[in-house]
Amino acid sequence: MNRVIPLAVSSVILTFALPLSSQVRELKLIPANVHWGYYDARLKPVLTIQSGETVRVETMLAGGLERVRLAGASESEIPASLKEIETSVTERGPGAHPLTGPIFIEGAEPGDVLEVRVVGFEYLHNFGVTGFQPERGTLPDEFPYARYKLIRFNVPAGTAEFRPGVTLRLAPFYGSMGVAPPPLMRRISSGPPGVHTGNLDNRELVAGSIVYLPVHVPGALLSVGDGHALQGDGEVSLTALETSLRGTLQIFVRKGRNLLWPRAETPTHFIAMGLHPDLDEAARLATREMIAFLTAEKGLSRDEAYMLCSLAVHLHVTQLVDGTKGVHAMLPKALFTEPRP
Repeated sequence: MNRVIPLAVSSVILTFALPLSSQVRELKLIPANVHWGYYDARLKPVLTIQSGETVRVETMLAGGLERVRLAGASESEIPASLKEIETSVTERGPGAHPLTGPIFIEGAEPGDVLEVRVVGFEYLHNFGVTGFQPERGTLPDEFPYARYKLIRFNVPAGTAEFRPGVTLRLAPFYGSMGVAPPPLMRRISSGPPGVHTGNLDNRELVAGSIVYLPVHVPGALLSVGDGHALQGDGEVSLTALETSLRGTLQIFVRKGRNLLWPRAETPTHFIAMGLHPDLDEAARLATREMIAFLTAEKGLSRDEAYMLCSLAVHLHVTQLVDGTKGVHAMLPKALFTEPRP
C-alpha cells in the first residue's frame, strides 16, 4: 500500500511510490529557509535529515517578483509567501535564484555522492513567466530590449496556452539542485553550474528522475530552487517558464561512488553531463563522463564505450545562457538486456 501525498494547486503524479510509514519532512517557503543567489559551505543548515528521508521543499521562482508584475500578474494571484521573501530576504547575489535550504544529510562526507530521487511536483501558483532582457540570452544583439510574458496553466490538463493555437505541455522540474562547493571557493553565484552541480537547467530532471551530486562538505548542504514549469533544450532566451514549485525529494547518501561531476537517470535513460564555458569542451566532458560510466558500471572497455557512444548516445545542449554551458549525453537503458541462460 502506498502513501499518497495530498497536492495543492496541481495534481502531479508521484512517480516514486513512498511507503505508508515514510515520513515526509516539510521545508516551507519562509525567509529563514531561503538564501538568494549563491551557494556557500558556510551557510547554516535549516533542516537535518537522515539518509533515505523524504523532504517536501517549497521554492520561489527565480528573479523575484518585478518581472512577474511587469508581465501582468495581479497582486491577488501572487502568494503572500513570495511577497514575504521578496521584502525580507535582502542579502542577495551574485546570482538571481532564491534557493531553499540548505539541508544537512547525516552521514554525507566529502567524496560521497548524494542521490536525489525526484518524486513529484506541485505548483504554488497557476502561472509562470518567460521572456528575455538586454545583453543576455543566445541572441543578445538581436534582442537588445526586455520583454516578459505571463502564461497561465491549465493544471488539470497539464498544459499552458502560449497564445491561441499554441499549447504547451507542462513538465515541471527544478533548474537548480546543488550542494555546498568546496569551502575554499567561499560564496559562489547560483548562476553557472559547476562541481557543486547547481543551476543545471536540465529539462530531463522531472518527476521520476534521479540526480547524483558529488559531495564536498560534511552533510552535503543541499539547496534547491529555480522552478520551471517547462523548458526547451538550450533555454535560448535566458528563461524557461519560470514558476514556484513544491517538490518532493527522497535523498540518499551513497558511499564509494567517487563522482567528479553530476550524473542523472530517468526511467528510460542514463545521463552524463558536461559543464564548461566552451560548448565544445562541455560536449567533450559529457562524452568522457559517459565513457567513464560505461566502463565502471557496465563493464565495457574504453574503446568499446567510445564506439557505443557514437552509435547510441545522444548529445543535447542543456543550456547556453548561464555562462558555463551544459551538454547532457543520453544513453537508452533499453540497450542493456540480461544475458540468456
